[in-house]
Amino acid sequence: MPGSPTQPLQSASRDGFVAFSPERAAAYRAGGYWTGRTVDSLLRQAAIRWPDRVAVLDAVSSHTYSELDDLVNRTAGGFASLGIAPGERLLLQLPNSCRFAVALFGLLRAGAVPVMCLPGHRLAELSHFAQVSGAVGVVVADAADGFDYRAMAEQLVAAYPQLRHVVVDGDAGPFLPWSALPSGAPPEIAVDTAGPALLLVSGGTTGMPKLVPRTHDDYVYNATASAQLCQLTNDDVYLVSLPAAHNFPLACPGILGAMTVGATVVFSADPSPEVAFPTIDRHGVTVTATVPALAKLWAQACQWEPVTPKTLRLLQVGGSKLEPEDAARIRAALTPGLQQVFGMAEGLLNFTRLDDPPEVVEHSQGRPLSDADELRIVNGDGESVAPGDEGELLARGPYTINGYFRAEQDNLRCFDSDGFYRSGDLVRLREDGYLVVTGRVKDVICRCGETISAQALEERLLSHPAVWSAAAVPLPDPDLGEKICLAVVFAGPTLTLAELNRYLDECGVATHARPDLLVAMPSLPKTPVGKIDKKAIARQVADAQKVSPR
Repeated sequence: MPGSPTQPLQSASRDGFVAFSPERAAAYRAGGYWTGRTVDSLLRQAAIRWPDRVAVLDAVSSHTYSELDDLVNRTAGGFASLGIAPGERLLLQLPNSCRFAVALFGLLRAGAVPVMCLPGHRLAELSHFAQVSGAVGVVVADAADGFDYRAMAEQLVAAYPQLRHVVVDGDAGPFLPWSALPSGAPPEIAVDTAGPALLLVSGGTTGMPKLVPRTHDDYVYNATASAQLCQLTNDDVYLVSLPAAHNFPLACPGILGAMTVGATVVFSADPSPEVAFPTIDRHGVTVTATVPALAKLWAQACQWEPVTPKTLRLLQVGGSKLEPEDAARIRAALTPGLQQVFGMAEGLLNFTRLDDPPEVVEHSQGRPLSDADELRIVNGDGESVAPGDEGELLARGPYTINGYFRAEQDNLRCFDSDGFYRSGDLVRLREDGYLVVTGRVKDVICRCGETISAQALEERLLSHPAVWSAAAVPLPDPDLGEKICLAVVFAGPTLTLAELNRYLDECGVATHARPDLLVAMPSLPKTPVGKIDKKAIARQVADAQKVSPR
């Protein structure tokens, strides 16, 4: 391949990265789970095998695999010409579009490590990601959904001078427009496939979201094995309606899995039924992934939308637990090919299988993707529970991380001495090997498929001078799965929900972490040991609203 002399990946990309042990790495290679392929190779090989097939399309553009590969080559050369070195990190925050695919693979081909930011992340989250990752640049859209990403980029650059490169798709303002990326040949890079390929963003559990380092070896396996399990072929058309930077639509099997078989990926920035249904119909979409709240809305919308899905053979639902009655309604309204997916950005994926009977699909959250996945279900003392009993799920395997990026203290808490990841999910293991999710250990709220740290939200609100104490509590919601209820003791006059959310907006808090309900209280109930009793708050609010708390 033309380009500059081969460059090694810089050791900086591994600073703070917790690698697989030599023994486990050797076992995964010997077992065929790791094949030494880079994530970028998925596109390169697809362009060789299916050059004329449509690879990606959105509302305004489309590219065959050959065209996409050429665009990525030019983009990688452009990033390299800017002086971006192999191993350096860049924040990638683009809406669902063909440009997202070009930027992602362009960064990978240049040897950079993308930090996969979601469109809803704001200054608070991106500041944290920039600081932890040591990113040297940002790739953003000019504006989307009424938000100006350039203004946020200006604040980021002012706070973090190491952000030397800001590339803007669209009207760039003071920054470099995407169209003005310099020309150049893609660099030839010697890639250590056991090192980080990209950094996903964890669901917030305690404090700000953490960065999840996925290696080339583990992420190629993640995507390839998921595509095989879902029986993807080059006749499939995969719709990305969830944010593309999420692990679920990116590699489970998602965009990357589609490329392993030469399928077509359709990007849509609007998952609403009135947009998604005509998109599914127009392009003959056969596979897509949603969260429970969206899947339920789609099922209900079949009663009034003039165009409804007719071509879906597989509808994946994950991000939070899908209740059995909802699963049955979704199967009846949208497609019998419902698949429950219970997974995490940190690795472990559980799927119901395509040939599973309805009872399994509707009443379980699947079983592990790989025969090399190792599970432990333990009680609060770390001891294994009896078969069928509830406990916290711990996991390790060929695609589950061994530690968060540059998060030593979090890693001490989130991984046991044998390298098992503590998921924070409470589960029960059925006799047939399938898991049933029963709850959570961690103090989080799952709102419309997004995991929000109650602690992080509370800490942000306590910085407001009018807030004396606060508790963020999940309440069941038929549309969102869980809504964010904020119980507040005010230090003076009571503020409104709109005023508090306006404050969170000024603080740069992600849009999906804004409270839905505000309840002012004279004091917050406490447990016998003096902690805030969130279950009591949920009961009080539920009683007042005549709903049943989970």
